[in-house]
Amino acid sequence: MIPPIYQTSTFVQDGINVLRNGHEYSRGSNPTRNGFETQLAALEAGHAGFAFASGIAAEDALLRAVLAPGDHIVLGADGYGGTNRLVNDLHGKWGISNTPVDITDLDTVEAAVQSGKTALLWVETPSNPLLGIADVAGWARIAHTAGALLVVDNTFATPFLQRPLDLGADAVVHSTTKYIGGHSDVLGGAVIVAKKEFRGQELAQAVGFQQFAGGAVAGPQDCFLAARGLKTLDLRMERHCSNAAVIARWLGTREEVENVLYPGLKTHPGHLLAKAQSGGFGGIVSVQLAGGEAAARAFAESMELFALSVSLGGVESLVCYAAEMTHASVIDTPLAVPRNLVRLSVGIEQVGDLVADLELGLSAARRGLGRYAAA
Repeated sequence: MIPPIYQTSTFVQDGINVLRNGHEYSRGSNPTRNGFETQLAALEAGHAGFAFASGIAAEDALLRAVLAPGDHIVLGADGYGGTNRLVNDLHGKWGISNTPVDITDLDTVEAAVQSGKTALLWVETPSNPLLGIADVAGWARIAHTAGALLVVDNTFATPFLQRPLDLGADAVVHSTTKYIGGHSDVLGGAVIVAKKEFRGQELAQAVGFQQFAGGAVAGPQDCFLAARGLKTLDLRMERHCSNAAVIARWLGTREEVENVLYPGLKTHPGHLLAKAQSGGFGGIVSVQLAGGEAAARAFAESMELFALSVSLGGVESLVCYAAEMTHASVIDTPLAVPRNLVRLSVGIEQVGDLVADLELGLSAARRGLGRYAAA
């Protein structure tokens, strides 16, 4: 019933370069990883999947596989801070430039394309942490008109809610650490590609070579845990979504709250688009506190069930002060996260318990003093 963990670095050969079942060395292939990659490709309706040691390792491998010095990226301005750091601080040194854009404005996206230079459009939807919704089909049209690829970070939505390859994307990336693993006990990333050629090479071949040559592969134990998480993805996502919807509506009634960002609310500017291109609205709720930065910090530091932590997508609820935690790399730049914003990763606990915990946080927000600050 349960595929084994092939906890091995190397495989016995039946002769010199006569590989038994196609395996030689676990950097190149491992049955546990290969099985997980097959599952990912099937869930995203992709041609091939590749598992990496982290979400950032997956992104880095994809960028290295398809870009060359002098290339340009149209990059969603509202996205994970680690992606921004990777593109600007690492790949920028090797001659890769980028233009950040409002992901919700297709005219702005199209205007950012540099003829003959733009090789990649990259968007995260829903975005992190402002939960903007991008028109994936519209982004794909712009990318393909320019002869570029479209990459969609599908970490927040997961293939349970949204399949970007079906909407025209060429590749999907995931931090499998998040909802796919689902239990905050595994670090991993993935790239899933459509069957497509780019610059004369099949995309799957290019990413596969980078995975082997670069070597940032996911280990068999991590693949086993992430594949186990996939078995309950639909059940968990249903509960994440239902809990998040209740919490978003409740927060919207509170005077301590200036704004609730959640695509499931009809007041969200991307609500209709999210409803049209996905099967649900996810488990992330971002909230802006009326009392400003002091209130936001106090709120984030004063709950018990909502643990103060980076990351998201686990069965337990987490709270993050994004401006200085997940998005510290863009502090004091035009891409900085609002100082009064707190991101909630809503878990699968009883929703009444979560609301009671949020009440503790809002009480602290009114006073402007968190329990850690008080200590």
